[in-house]
Amino acid sequence: MDGFSYDAVLVGGCGHVGLPLGLAFAKNGMRVALYDISADAVEHVSRGEMPFMEEGADRILKELAGKRIFATTNPQVVSEAGSVIVIIGTPVDEHQNPEPHKVVDAVRELGRYLRPNQLLVLRSTIYPGTTALIEAVIDDLGLDIDIAFCPERIAEGRAIQELFELPQIVSSRTQKGFDRASELFSLLTAKVVRLTPEEAELAKLFTNTWRYIKFATANQLFMIAENFGLDYETIRRGVSEDYPRAADLPSAGFAAGPCLLKDTLQLAAFNNNEFILGQAAINVNEGLPYFIVSKLARKHKLGSLKIGILGMAFKGESDDTRSSLAYKLKRVLRYRAGEVFTTDPYIEGDPDLLPLEEVLENSDLLIIASPHQIYREIVTATPMVDFWGLRGPKSGL
Repeated sequence: MDGFSYDAVLVGGCGHVGLPLGLAFAKNGMRVALYDISADAVEHVSRGEMPFMEEGADRILKELAGKRIFATTNPQVVSEAGSVIVIIGTPVDEHQNPEPHKVVDAVRELGRYLRPNQLLVLRSTIYPGTTALIEAVIDDLGLDIDIAFCPERIAEGRAIQELFELPQIVSSRTQKGFDRASELFSLLTAKVVRLTPEEAELAKLFTNTWRYIKFATANQLFMIAENFGLDYETIRRGVSEDYPRAADLPSAGFAAGPCLLKDTLQLAAFNNNEFILGQAAINVNEGLPYFIVSKLARKHKLGSLKIGILGMAFKGESDDTRSSLAYKLKRVLRYRAGEVFTTDPYIEGDPDLLPLEEVLENSDLLIIASPHQIYREIVTATPMVDFWGLRGPKSGL
Protein backbone atom coordinates (compact mmCIF):
# COMPACT_ATOMS: atom_id res chain seq x y z
CA MET A 1 0.00 0.00 0.00
CA ASP A 2 2.98 2.32 -0.68
CA GLY A 3 3.65 3.03 3.00
CA PHE A 4 -0.01 3.54 3.92
CA SER A 5 -1.87 1.46 6.51
CA TYR A 6 -5.16 1.57 4.59
CA ASP A 7 -6.10 1.42 0.95
CA ALA A 8 -8.77 4.08 1.47
CA VAL A 9 -10.17 6.32 4.18
CA LEU A 10 -13.70 7.66 3.81
CA VAL A 11 -14.31 11.05 5.41
CA GLY A 12 -17.93 11.02 6.58
CA GLY A 13 -17.63 7.27 6.26
CA CYS A 14 -20.40 6.13 8.61
CA GLY A 15 -23.27 7.83 6.77
CA HIS A 16 -25.75 6.67 4.13
CA VAL A 17 -23.27 7.24 1.27
CA GLY A 18 -19.95 6.46 2.92
CA LEU A 19 -20.68 3.27 4.82
CA PRO A 20 -22.11 1.27 1.86
CA LEU A 21 -19.16 2.40 -0.27
CA GLY A 22 -16.70 1.38 2.42
CA LEU A 23 -18.39 -2.00 2.75
CA ALA A 24 -18.30 -2.52 -1.01
CA PHE A 25 -14.56 -1.77 -1.14
CA ALA A 26 -13.86 -3.98 1.87
CA LYS A 27 -15.93 -6.80 0.40
CA ASN A 28 -13.63 -6.70 -2.64
CA GLY A 29 -10.47 -6.98 -0.58
CA MET A 30 -9.54 -3.42 0.35
CA ARG A 31 -8.51 -2.35 3.83
CA VAL A 32 -10.80 0.58 4.62
CA ALA A 33 -10.93 3.21 7.40
CA LEU A 34 -14.11 5.17 8.10
CA TYR A 35 -13.59 8.58 9.68
CA ASP A 36 -16.74 10.19 11.07
CA ILE A 37 -17.50 12.86 13.68
CA SER A 38 -20.53 10.91 14.93
CA ALA A 39 -19.27 8.89 17.89
CA ASP A 40 -22.57 7.00 18.04
CA ALA A 41 -22.33 5.87 14.41
CA VAL A 42 -18.67 4.91 14.87
CA GLU A 43 -19.57 2.80 17.92
CA HIS A 44 -22.31 1.02 15.98
CA VAL A 45 -20.02 0.23 13.08
CA SER A 46 -17.20 -0.90 15.36
CA ARG A 47 -19.62 -3.38 16.95
CA GLY A 48 -20.57 -4.65 13.51
CA GLU A 49 -24.01 -3.01 13.66
CA MET A 50 -25.50 -0.90 10.88
CA PRO A 51 -26.61 2.52 12.18
CA PHE A 52 -29.33 2.67 9.50
CA MET A 53 -31.19 0.42 7.08
CA GLU A 54 -29.34 -0.70 3.95
CA GLU A 55 -30.25 -3.89 2.14
CA GLY A 56 -27.49 -6.51 2.32
CA ALA A 57 -25.17 -4.38 4.45
CA ASP A 58 -25.67 -6.06 7.84
CA ARG A 59 -24.10 -9.34 6.82
CA ILE A 60 -21.05 -7.70 5.20
CA LEU A 61 -20.42 -5.42 8.18
CA LYS A 62 -20.70 -8.26 10.71
CA GLU A 63 -18.20 -10.25 8.66
CA LEU A 64 -15.64 -7.48 8.04
CA ALA A 65 -15.83 -5.07 11.01
CA GLY A 66 -12.44 -4.97 12.70
CA LYS A 67 -10.91 -7.09 9.94
CA ARG A 68 -10.98 -5.06 6.73
CA ILE A 69 -13.14 -2.14 7.80
CA PHE A 70 -12.40 0.12 10.78
CA ALA A 71 -14.31 3.15 12.11
CA THR A 72 -12.86 6.04 14.10
CA THR A 73 -13.50 9.64 15.19
CA ASN A 74 -9.77 10.43 14.96
CA PRO A 75 -8.98 12.56 11.87
CA GLN A 76 -5.35 11.43 12.02
CA VAL A 77 -6.44 8.34 10.08
CA VAL A 78 -6.66 10.54 6.97
CA SER A 79 -2.84 10.43 6.88
CA GLU A 80 -2.83 6.66 6.78
CA ALA A 81 -4.55 5.86 3.47
CA GLY A 82 -3.53 5.98 -0.16
CA SER A 83 -6.98 7.20 -1.26
CA VAL A 84 -8.96 9.80 0.69
CA ILE A 85 -12.63 9.83 -0.29
CA VAL A 86 -14.48 12.90 0.99
CA ILE A 87 -18.19 12.38 1.49
CA ILE A 88 -19.24 15.87 2.52
CA GLY A 89 -21.90 17.37 0.27
CA THR A 90 -22.98 20.95 -0.23
CA PRO A 91 -25.70 21.80 2.32
CA VAL A 92 -28.36 24.47 1.96
CA ASP A 93 -29.03 27.00 4.70
CA GLU A 94 -32.33 27.89 6.38
CA HIS A 95 -33.15 30.16 3.43
CA GLN A 96 -32.53 27.28 0.96
CA ASN A 97 -29.32 28.83 -0.37
CA PRO A 98 -26.37 26.48 -1.14
CA GLU A 99 -23.32 26.78 1.11
CA PRO A 100 -20.44 25.53 -1.08
CA HIS A 101 -17.82 26.97 1.28
CA LYS A 102 -18.68 24.23 3.82
CA VAL A 103 -17.08 21.57 1.60
CA VAL A 104 -14.07 23.75 0.78
CA ASP A 105 -13.56 24.60 4.48
CA ALA A 106 -13.78 20.92 5.41
CA VAL A 107 -11.10 19.96 2.90
CA ARG A 108 -8.94 22.85 4.07
CA GLU A 109 -9.22 21.50 7.63
CA LEU A 110 -8.14 18.09 6.37
CA GLY A 111 -5.05 19.67 4.84
CA ARG A 112 -2.96 19.13 7.98
CA TYR A 113 -3.46 15.36 7.60
CA LEU A 114 -3.04 14.99 3.85
CA ARG A 115 0.20 13.51 2.53
CA PRO A 116 1.98 13.62 -0.85
CA ASN A 117 0.99 11.04 -3.44
CA GLN A 118 -2.50 10.51 -2.04
CA LEU A 119 -5.57 10.43 -4.26
CA LEU A 120 -8.29 12.82 -3.07
CA VAL A 121 -11.76 11.85 -4.32
CA LEU A 122 -14.78 14.11 -3.88
CA ARG A 123 -17.83 11.84 -3.69
CA SER A 124 -20.92 13.74 -2.56
CA THR A 125 -22.96 16.22 -4.57
CA ILE A 126 -21.12 19.53 -4.75
CA TYR A 127 -21.96 22.98 -6.04
CA PRO A 128 -20.60 23.56 -9.58
CA GLY A 129 -17.08 24.95 -9.44
CA THR A 130 -16.25 23.34 -6.07
CA THR A 131 -13.71 20.91 -7.56
CA ALA A 132 -11.73 23.85 -8.93
CA LEU A 133 -11.85 25.60 -5.55
CA ILE A 134 -10.54 22.49 -3.80
CA GLU A 135 -7.79 22.14 -6.41
CA ALA A 136 -6.75 25.68 -5.47
CA VAL A 137 -6.77 24.80 -1.76
CA ILE A 138 -4.53 21.78 -2.34
CA ASP A 139 -2.23 23.90 -4.51
CA ASP A 140 -1.99 26.53 -1.75
CA LEU A 141 -1.02 23.78 0.68
CA GLY A 142 1.80 22.80 -1.68
CA LEU A 143 0.74 19.17 -1.74
CA ASP A 144 1.38 16.83 -4.68
CA ILE A 145 -2.02 15.12 -4.57
CA ASP A 146 -4.21 13.82 -7.39
CA ILE A 147 -7.81 15.09 -7.26
CA ALA A 148 -10.93 13.55 -8.77
CA PHE A 149 -14.67 14.08 -8.53
CA CYS A 150 -16.56 10.78 -8.73
CA PRO A 151 -20.19 11.41 -7.75
CA GLU A 152 -22.26 8.75 -6.04
CA ARG A 153 -25.28 7.63 -8.07
CA ILE A 154 -26.93 5.07 -5.82
CA ALA A 155 -30.47 4.89 -4.44
CA GLU A 156 -30.48 4.82 -0.65
CA GLY A 157 -31.35 1.35 0.54
CA ARG A 158 -30.01 -0.29 -2.63
CA ALA A 159 -26.46 1.00 -2.51
CA ILE A 160 -24.69 -2.32 -2.02
CA GLN A 161 -26.33 -3.72 -5.14
CA GLU A 162 -26.06 -0.61 -7.32
CA LEU A 163 -22.41 0.14 -6.53
CA PHE A 164 -21.54 -3.04 -8.41
CA GLU A 165 -24.05 -2.54 -11.23
CA LEU A 166 -24.03 1.11 -12.26
CA PRO A 167 -21.34 2.82 -14.35
CA GLN A 168 -19.15 5.20 -12.38
CA ILE A 169 -18.65 8.79 -13.53
CA VAL A 170 -14.98 9.73 -13.08
CA SER A 171 -13.59 13.21 -13.60
CA SER A 172 -10.16 14.69 -13.04
CA ARG A 173 -8.14 17.58 -14.41
CA THR A 174 -5.18 15.29 -15.10
CA GLN A 175 -4.71 11.96 -16.81
CA LYS A 176 -2.97 10.58 -13.74
CA GLY A 177 -5.85 11.57 -11.51
CA PHE A 178 -8.33 9.99 -13.89
CA ASP A 179 -6.31 6.78 -14.15
CA ARG A 180 -5.98 6.43 -10.36
CA ALA A 181 -9.67 7.09 -9.69
CA SER A 182 -10.68 4.73 -12.49
CA GLU A 183 -8.47 2.00 -11.04
CA LEU A 184 -10.03 2.54 -7.62
CA PHE A 185 -13.62 2.24 -8.82
CA SER A 186 -12.85 -0.58 -11.22
CA LEU A 187 -12.87 -2.74 -8.10
CA LEU A 188 -16.63 -2.22 -8.06
CA THR A 189 -17.81 -1.68 -11.62
CA ALA A 190 -16.55 -2.58 -15.07
CA LYS A 191 -17.66 0.64 -16.75
CA VAL A 192 -16.31 4.13 -16.19
CA VAL A 193 -17.76 7.25 -17.83
CA ARG A 194 -15.24 10.06 -18.25
CA LEU A 195 -16.27 13.70 -17.90
CA THR A 196 -14.50 16.91 -16.99
CA PRO A 197 -14.97 18.04 -13.37
CA GLU A 198 -17.40 20.77 -14.39
CA GLU A 199 -19.39 18.34 -16.55
CA ALA A 200 -19.50 15.80 -13.72
CA GLU A 201 -20.68 18.41 -11.20
CA LEU A 202 -23.59 19.34 -13.43
CA ALA A 203 -24.25 15.70 -14.35
CA LYS A 204 -24.91 14.88 -10.70
CA LEU A 205 -27.25 17.83 -10.27
CA PHE A 206 -29.00 17.07 -13.57
CA THR A 207 -29.64 13.48 -12.47
CA ASN A 208 -31.39 14.37 -9.23
CA THR A 209 -33.20 17.36 -10.70
CA TRP A 210 -34.55 15.22 -13.55
CA ARG A 211 -35.97 12.73 -11.04
CA TYR A 212 -37.46 15.54 -8.98
CA ILE A 213 -39.15 17.08 -12.02
CA LYS A 214 -40.54 13.67 -13.08
CA PHE A 215 -42.10 13.25 -9.65
CA ALA A 216 -43.49 16.78 -9.82
CA THR A 217 -45.09 15.97 -13.18
CA ALA A 218 -46.80 12.95 -11.68
CA ASN A 219 -47.94 14.94 -8.65
CA GLN A 220 -49.33 17.76 -10.80
CA LEU A 221 -51.24 15.26 -12.94
CA PHE A 222 -52.51 13.64 -9.75
CA MET A 223 -53.86 16.99 -8.54
CA ILE A 224 -55.53 17.67 -11.87
CA ALA A 225 -57.27 14.28 -11.86
CA GLU A 226 -58.40 14.70 -8.26
CA ASN A 227 -59.78 18.18 -8.96
CA PHE A 228 -61.98 16.64 -11.63
CA GLY A 229 -63.13 13.80 -9.39
CA LEU A 230 -61.05 11.19 -11.23
CA ASP A 231 -58.42 8.77 -9.96
CA TYR A 232 -54.87 9.39 -11.16
CA GLU A 233 -53.62 5.87 -10.46
CA THR A 234 -56.39 4.33 -12.57
CA ILE A 235 -55.49 6.67 -15.43
CA ARG A 236 -51.75 6.07 -14.99
CA ARG A 237 -52.15 2.31 -15.15
CA GLY A 238 -54.32 2.61 -18.23
CA VAL A 239 -51.83 4.89 -19.96
CA SER A 240 -48.78 2.75 -19.18
CA GLU A 241 -50.21 -0.71 -19.86
CA ASP A 242 -48.23 -2.21 -22.77
CA TYR A 243 -47.29 1.31 -23.84
CA PRO A 244 -43.51 1.76 -23.45
CA ARG A 245 -43.48 5.52 -24.00
CA ALA A 246 -45.44 5.97 -20.76
CA ALA A 247 -43.79 3.17 -18.79
CA ASP A 248 -41.75 5.62 -16.72
CA LEU A 249 -44.71 7.74 -15.59
CA PRO A 250 -44.45 7.54 -11.78
CA SER A 251 -47.20 7.12 -9.27
CA ALA A 252 -48.00 10.18 -7.20
CA GLY A 253 -46.27 10.56 -3.85
CA PHE A 254 -44.06 12.66 -1.62
CA ALA A 255 -40.80 13.57 -3.40
CA ALA A 256 -38.40 14.25 -0.56
CA GLY A 257 -35.24 13.02 1.08
CA PRO A 258 -31.79 14.55 1.47
CA CYS A 259 -30.93 15.08 -2.23
CA LEU A 260 -33.70 15.81 -4.72
CA LEU A 261 -34.97 19.14 -3.40
CA LYS A 262 -31.49 20.27 -2.32
CA ASP A 263 -29.92 19.54 -5.69
CA THR A 264 -32.73 21.28 -7.56
CA LEU A 265 -32.15 24.33 -5.37
CA GLN A 266 -28.41 24.16 -6.09
CA LEU A 267 -28.97 24.02 -9.83
CA ALA A 268 -31.35 26.98 -9.64
CA ALA A 269 -28.84 29.01 -7.62
CA PHE A 270 -26.04 28.14 -10.04
CA ASN A 271 -28.15 29.46 -12.91
CA ASN A 272 -28.84 32.75 -11.10
CA ASN A 273 -32.26 31.49 -9.99
CA GLU A 274 -33.37 31.33 -13.61
CA PHE A 275 -34.78 27.82 -13.50
CA ILE A 276 -38.52 28.10 -14.00
CA LEU A 277 -39.09 24.37 -14.46
CA GLY A 278 -37.16 23.46 -11.30
CA GLN A 279 -38.87 26.12 -9.24
CA ALA A 280 -42.27 24.95 -10.48
CA ALA A 281 -41.34 21.38 -9.49
CA ILE A 282 -40.49 22.60 -5.99
CA ASN A 283 -43.86 24.34 -5.71
CA VAL A 284 -45.70 21.20 -6.82
CA ASN A 285 -43.83 18.67 -4.67
CA GLU A 286 -43.64 20.81 -1.55
CA GLY A 287 -47.29 21.77 -2.01
CA LEU A 288 -48.63 18.21 -2.08
CA PRO A 289 -49.23 17.99 1.70
CA TYR A 290 -51.28 21.19 1.54
CA PHE A 291 -53.27 19.86 -1.41
CA ILE A 292 -54.10 16.64 0.45
CA VAL A 293 -55.27 18.50 3.55
CA SER A 294 -57.30 20.93 1.44
CA LYS A 295 -59.05 18.07 -0.37
CA LEU A 296 -59.82 16.32 2.90
CA ALA A 297 -61.25 19.52 4.36
CA ARG A 298 -63.84 19.60 1.57
CA LYS A 299 -65.15 16.15 2.54
CA HIS A 300 -64.67 16.10 6.31
CA LYS A 301 -64.94 18.32 9.35
CA LEU A 302 -61.26 17.88 10.14
CA GLY A 303 -61.52 19.57 13.52
CA SER A 304 -63.59 16.70 14.83
CA LEU A 305 -61.42 13.91 13.37
CA LYS A 306 -58.53 11.91 14.78
CA ILE A 307 -56.14 11.31 11.89
CA GLY A 308 -53.45 8.65 11.78
CA ILE A 309 -50.39 9.11 9.56
CA LEU A 310 -48.85 5.82 8.46
CA GLY A 311 -45.12 6.10 7.78
CA MET A 312 -42.83 9.04 8.56
CA ALA A 313 -39.71 8.11 6.57
CA PHE A 314 -39.04 10.02 3.37
CA LYS A 315 -39.63 6.88 1.28
CA GLY A 316 -40.82 3.31 1.62
CA GLU A 317 -38.72 0.65 3.36
CA SER A 318 -36.43 3.29 4.87
CA ASP A 319 -35.68 4.59 8.35
CA ASP A 320 -34.45 7.97 7.05
CA THR A 321 -36.58 10.97 8.01
CA ARG A 322 -34.42 13.66 6.39
CA SER A 323 -36.63 16.22 4.60
CA SER A 324 -39.58 13.84 4.87
CA LEU A 325 -42.79 15.50 3.73
CA ALA A 326 -44.70 13.26 6.16
CA TYR A 327 -43.59 15.69 8.84
CA LYS A 328 -44.87 18.65 6.85
CA LEU A 329 -48.20 16.81 6.51
CA LYS A 330 -48.19 16.30 10.28
CA ARG A 331 -47.57 20.01 10.92
CA VAL A 332 -50.36 21.08 8.60
CA LEU A 333 -52.83 18.61 10.11
CA ARG A 334 -52.02 19.64 13.67
CA TYR A 335 -53.63 23.00 12.91
CA ARG A 336 -56.66 21.51 11.16
CA ALA A 337 -57.49 18.14 12.72
CA GLY A 338 -58.73 17.21 16.18
CA GLU A 339 -55.77 14.94 16.89
CA VAL A 340 -52.90 13.55 14.84
CA PHE A 341 -51.23 10.18 15.48
CA THR A 342 -48.07 8.95 13.75
CA THR A 343 -46.46 5.55 13.33
CA ASP A 344 -43.56 3.98 11.44
CA PRO A 345 -42.16 0.44 11.70
CA TYR A 346 -38.55 1.44 11.03
CA ILE A 347 -37.86 4.83 12.64
CA GLU A 348 -36.31 5.05 16.09
CA GLY A 349 -35.84 8.12 18.24
CA ASP A 350 -39.10 9.92 17.45
CA PRO A 351 -40.99 10.08 20.77
CA ASP A 352 -44.30 10.86 19.05
CA LEU A 353 -44.45 7.56 17.18
CA LEU A 354 -47.05 5.05 18.33
CA PRO A 355 -47.51 1.35 17.58
CA LEU A 356 -49.44 0.69 14.38
CA GLU A 357 -52.22 -1.13 16.23
CA GLU A 358 -52.80 1.87 18.48
CA VAL A 359 -53.00 4.27 15.54
CA LEU A 360 -55.43 1.99 13.69
CA GLU A 361 -57.63 1.64 16.75
CA ASN A 362 -57.86 5.33 17.61
CA SER A 363 -58.01 7.01 14.18
CA ASP A 364 -61.11 8.16 12.29
CA LEU A 365 -59.08 8.57 9.08
CA LEU A 366 -55.76 7.10 7.96
CA ILE A 367 -53.22 8.57 5.52
CA ILE A 368 -50.34 6.56 4.05
CA ALA A 369 -47.46 9.05 4.01
CA SER A 370 -44.61 6.55 3.42
CA PRO A 371 -45.37 3.56 1.18
CA HIS A 372 -43.96 0.82 3.42
CA GLN A 373 -45.02 -2.56 2.08
CA ILE A 374 -46.54 -3.51 5.44
CA TYR A 375 -49.37 -1.08 4.76
CA ARG A 376 -50.53 -3.10 1.75
CA GLU A 377 -51.91 -5.80 4.03
CA ILE A 378 -53.72 -3.67 6.62
CA VAL A 379 -57.29 -4.80 7.19
CA THR A 380 -59.40 -2.00 8.65
CA ALA A 381 -62.80 -0.41 8.28
CA THR A 382 -61.31 3.04 8.86
CA PRO A 383 -61.24 5.20 5.71
CA MET A 384 -57.74 5.40 4.24
CA VAL A 385 -56.05 7.90 1.94
CA ASP A 386 -53.49 6.24 -0.35
CA PHE A 387 -52.25 8.75 -2.92
CA TRP A 388 -49.28 6.45 -3.69
CA GLY A 389 -51.44 3.76 -5.27
CA LEU A 390 -49.86 1.30 -2.84
CA ARG A 391 -53.10 -0.58 -2.22
CA GLY A 392 -54.45 -0.17 -5.74
CA PRO A 393 -56.42 2.52 -7.55
CA LYS A 394 -58.62 5.01 -5.69
CA SER A 395 -56.72 7.53 -3.58
CA GLY A 396 -59.40 7.92 -0.94
CA LEU A 397 -59.44 11.70 -1.32
